[in-house]
Amino acid sequence: MNRSRLLIFTARMVLLTLVGLLSALSASAQPTVSNVRASQKPGTTQVVITYDLAETPAQNCWVTVEVSPDGGATFASAAGATGAVGATIAPGTGKTVTWDAGAAWPAQLLSNVKARVTADDSNMAPVPTGFALIPAGTFIMGDGLDGEADAPTHSVTLAAFYMAKTLTTWADWVAVRAWGMTHGYTDLANIGAGNADTHPVQTVSWYDVVKWCNAKSEMEGLTPCYYYTNDAQTTVYRAGSVDVTNTQVKWTSNGYRLPTEAEWEYAARGGLTGKRFPWGDTISQTQANYYSSTSYSWDVSTTRGYDPTYATGSYSYTSPVGAFAANGYGLYDMAGNVWEWCWDWYGSYGSVAVTDPAGPASGAGAGAVRVGRGGGFSSDASYARSASRSCSRVPYYRTGGIGFRSARSSVP
Repeated sequence: MNRSRLLIFTARMVLLTLVGLLSALSASAQPTVSNVRASQKPGTTQVVITYDLAETPAQNCWVTVEVSPDGGATFASAAGATGAVGATIAPGTGKTVTWDAGAAWPAQLLSNVKARVTADDSNMAPVPTGFALIPAGTFIMGDGLDGEADAPTHSVTLAAFYMAKTLTTWADWVAVRAWGMTHGYTDLANIGAGNADTHPVQTVSWYDVVKWCNAKSEMEGLTPCYYYTNDAQTTVYRAGSVDVTNTQVKWTSNGYRLPTEAEWEYAARGGLTGKRFPWGDTISQTQANYYSSTSYSWDVSTTRGYDPTYATGSYSYTSPVGAFAANGYGLYDMAGNVWEWCWDWYGSYGSVAVTDPAGPASGAGAGAVRVGRGGGFSSDASYARSASRSCSRVPYYRTGGIGFRSARSSVP
């Protein structure tokens, strides 16, 4: 089913300056595009188009943005548009598309421009339960605020993918572990801990969570992502401490996996650009479960130390998943609660633009570490920053402060 909404706006370019929004036209059907708006980024020729997309039940859509220079007589694709446009766009509000009108229509003066947003749900798979669709796009990865030498800013382009809305809970871990114990995943026996069913699983190593992801995939009839030390990807990784390589990952499978470091940071930022945290540049214990101190001017919490709401009973002081507000992509606890394992070996990622990076091909020496992100309940505010890489650990490391969330590739 296909539905579009037409935005009519008056514009004048030198190269382009939007001066007014006249009206928006629609018709009712599913999927429904509504609340289309357009504005120009000050000092640029880039037009930002926002819209809402509704679909019941929730189902991915193809979203097309077209523009007309002649009042709607003819339309053409908004070439080079980025953001919530293209394949596998999930329903939601405040979807954003950026289009460089100056590059597409250089040195033109136009007074009657129209933009049309079209959504088509034909042959699109629904968003998996408990996951958010993270749209394809380009973002600036790294630390542009606090000068961390191991986090140089650089452009990263990613394909769309799914990310679990919450950290993996203790209840979910136990259920998959129990299934795995009778299906070849005997290494998971007695592994993991959790304060309650709705709290995140803790004390799990990188090896543990990779095998758990495979077990969950097999339990649900999906294709596992991780394989033993053969690039042919014929033997599923179920036991042992195996340093699976990038070429031993079936990246196009529909199974569960760890997010890459780049995917994690892109998802954590929630669509914001150049901010310390998923919501802005300051942090308080009303926004995340972390250890607050006076060490940073941008830690503005009125309570200090462990979060007093959760620092009760015996250590460790985790909070139920989803206890704080979600970020712009609908993800919870992307700062604080427990650290999150990522796929990548830790290493320098440089300042060169890259597409779909998966980290170094191997770890650096005997003390090689895998990336952990997001900080935790016992970490101070600096670890909770979206760009911080300070939580990386050796892959066999287990502690009460580390857990994970799973990702899935966006495939039909």
